[in-house]
Amino acid sequence: MPLTDPTPEQLALVQDEAVRITRDLIRIDSSNYGGHDPASWGPGEQEAADYVVGQLEEVGLAPEIIESAPGRTSVVVRIPGEDRERGGLVIHGHLDVVPANAEDWSVDPFAAEVLDGVLYGRGAVDMKDMDGMILAVVRHLARTGQKPPRDLVIIMFADEEAGGTYGSRWMIEHRRDVFEGCTEAISEVGGYSITLPRRDGEGDVRAYLLQTAEKGYAWLRLRAAGRAGHGSVPNDENAIVRLAQAVAAIDAHRFPREYVASVRTLFDTVSGITGTPWDESDVDAFLPLLGGARQFVTGTLADSANVTTFHAGYKGNVIPQTAEAELDCRFLPGHQDDLLALIDELSGPHVELVVDKIGISLDAPHDTPFVEAMHRSIRAEDPGAELIPYCLSAGTDNKQLAQIGIDGYGFAPLQLPADLDFAPLFHGIDERVPVDAIRFGARVLLRLVRDC
Repeated sequence: MPLTDPTPEQLALVQDEAVRITRDLIRIDSSNYGGHDPASWGPGEQEAADYVVGQLEEVGLAPEIIESAPGRTSVVVRIPGEDRERGGLVIHGHLDVVPANAEDWSVDPFAAEVLDGVLYGRGAVDMKDMDGMILAVVRHLARTGQKPPRDLVIIMFADEEAGGTYGSRWMIEHRRDVFEGCTEAISEVGGYSITLPRRDGEGDVRAYLLQTAEKGYAWLRLRAAGRAGHGSVPNDENAIVRLAQAVAAIDAHRFPREYVASVRTLFDTVSGITGTPWDESDVDAFLPLLGGARQFVTGTLADSANVTTFHAGYKGNVIPQTAEAELDCRFLPGHQDDLLALIDELSGPHVELVVDKIGISLDAPHDTPFVEAMHRSIRAEDPGAELIPYCLSAGTDNKQLAQIGIDGYGFAPLQLPADLDFAPLFHGIDERVPVDAIRFGARVLLRLVRDC
């Protein structure tokens, strides 16, 4: 049957289930340590996938279980729409999380504690809150037997936190049929609110940041070669020294700022709302207006290269023959080749550049009927709110979907307190999200699937 407005009881259940499922998923330690060694994967991703399958089967759905490797499981279910000729919408989440060191946290990162109305836990914002919203909405559709306007393809991916090798990348390479007929997608790291002062001084306005663009990433290794020898003997071909010089040169490089179209749109819209102009010569004075999104937005103003690991040596009196460091590089649209050439040049003649993984940059259109539907769904729950495109400094599984022509957006709707510094919570200590924000997001997402 066509979608109808939920009863108050049905809507309450959707919101309650979004919170319950989010907490249940947080309690499953699905930490992803990366790499290709099955011994390091742990059982958590499989346990989370099994949980999702149970939640879907409980309401009569028949999800497909797709295993790219033992324990690396993605879950898919397609919900037919009223108009099968329209392009389908992919709504996707991921079930893995980055590891958490419990000693650093004020609470158990896998206990899903609620303190003063705030839910704490690894994955609370990245991205088990959105997973909970998605599953709650899907369960409502199944219970009521209603059809969305077009096909929905619901996917919970494995392995997003390590670049999707065993999740979205594998699916694009081996199971492209899952996405047949789909044209757009929504997932994480967008749709959350920042609070802006109105230019007329008449209170504030909440602006929800719709992720329409992403920087690309290059995960690289620097491999220095030298002459092995005794630690007491002078050595002018020391691999560790050569690697250190390369790392120092890369760290000393200052990437120039560049304002891509999505960033300019964000700044111009915020300027229009607040009456505060922005100037390329002093943009740092403008950035504090962005509140909890400031860190993400700052990361989209230039390319970047950060050293993340260093591997060298095996004994205190032995000079090793080789030394390696890993780099996490992020590049703006169109900058991939230039960034790789620059890192190679800065590394010097004795250091080999090894490319482990590349994730393309994205820039989806933001003047479309689907974006308007997202705006309507937000305003229906928060009258007067604005939906503003922005570029994400990190990456999502939308990168893989873009390779088969699907425009991906970050839209995990959360109405947040004005003083919450949101961006640092991703992969951070004491990751948390207000419970009311999850309930809000479930209502918005339910409206969107009725109007998409």
